[in-house]
Amino acid sequence: MSISRNWREYVAALSATLITAAAGTTVGWTSPTLPILLAPDSPIQTTADQSSWIVSLMILCSAVSPIPASYLADRIGTKKTLLLAAVPYIIGWILVMLAGNVPTIYVSRLISGLGYGIAYTTAPMYLGEIASDECRGAMATLITVMSKFGILSQYCIGPYVSMLALASFNITIPILFVVTFTTMPESPYYFLKSGQPDQAERSLKRLRGKGYVREELDSMTHLVNENMKENGNWKDLITVGGNKKGLIILMGIYFTQQFCGSTAIISYAQQIFGAADGGMGAEESCILLGSVQLMTSAISSQLVDRLGRKPLLLISSCGVALANIIIGAYFFMKHESDEYIVSVRFIPIVVIPIFIFSYTIGLATVPFAITSEIFPTHIKSKATCVIQISVALMTFAVTKLYQVVADSLGNYTAFWCFGGLSVAGVVFILVMLPETKGQSFAAIQEKLYRSEREVVYEKRDDHNGAAVRINI
Repeated sequence: MSISRNWREYVAALSATLITAAAGTTVGWTSPTLPILLAPDSPIQTTADQSSWIVSLMILCSAVSPIPASYLADRIGTKKTLLLAAVPYIIGWILVMLAGNVPTIYVSRLISGLGYGIAYTTAPMYLGEIASDECRGAMATLITVMSKFGILSQYCIGPYVSMLALASFNITIPILFVVTFTTMPESPYYFLKSGQPDQAERSLKRLRGKGYVREELDSMTHLVNENMKENGNWKDLITVGGNKKGLIILMGIYFTQQFCGSTAIISYAQQIFGAADGGMGAEESCILLGSVQLMTSAISSQLVDRLGRKPLLLISSCGVALANIIIGAYFFMKHESDEYIVSVRFIPIVVIPIFIFSYTIGLATVPFAITSEIFPTHIKSKATCVIQISVALMTFAVTKLYQVVADSLGNYTAFWCFGGLSVAGVVFILVMLPETKGQSFAAIQEKLYRSEREVVYEKRDDHNGAAVRINI
């Protein structure tokens, strides 16, 4: 992979993923903001239950927008659909600036959730369709790199400024996205699906520059024509074997991604570090956490097309499982007696960043690469829609239930549950996931859909007696 050769694709990808940086700000915002809202001198008096709703409502509402986002991506293109995602973010931050009570914050989080669902439904589709085969994985991981940048910005700025100042900073990111992304090309796949081959060629030339070759457009055209022979119905996701297999694989990976506890740790980071009493200030610990996230996601973007998807996911799942078990043991000892903790107070400061490193190197980044490449053109938007709705519901369950479980059964119970589910994820990935590193869309689909597309039999040639393989 050569960034110098593919710089045009990377510019488009960086501009597109500014919207996931905006998504990152909405996730990370709660970490420095909840301690302010829950403090005795809070500008907006907030209860613990209300704080859990502030965290989870945004994710819950993100389950609403993937269906319209999927429809719009097919009708008006992934570029215009992504641009629409900026509108809810801008409105959401304006409401935070004006907020004088908790219900206003609820409404801002609900509206921001609409943008979150659109962004994470459409961004993997756009990046997967503009990228060359050799850098598709790295470009898809930019979704996570930019998201982690957004989260880190909240950890670095949030504890030291007012809610108004933080919201003022956050609103600039979706505005910058709109300004830059309007100049970027639409996906050539969209133009081919829409019967505009000339526009598709112009788009591909803008993305490839001097590296443009006519053969790539011909390959895209052939693949789209083959895919579009079938109308992608929702029921095809479960009745067509290859679609069903791809859906099961991604559901299992995203289940592991969410139920390893990642979103709970990110959203409640400052409170978790405060409860852990690990010897470093909660604010500084969060900055360390966010820095590890950002650096690791950048490393993952370089490894995903070199080491492959499956090895990174296995390393990641094993790491988060072990870290969860250790963190759970620490909280258990702290629950039993603070005397046991004096000599091991360093554990949260060491192990939680290890958790974040393990999570970000694979589970946080690689699923987006697989999502962008595993489904045929005619069904991709619907599959991505179903996956994003499922992920939103899983994330909501984790963010809402974590606080409930931690308050009633202890932090250690929550972390041990996360650890057990992470171990199950290791087994699933090991058994179910095929490797897709460096393969074209056509090769990946051939691997998953062979049984539906091909009937192979042998026929004896009457002239020379040779066996002839006939593909139907």
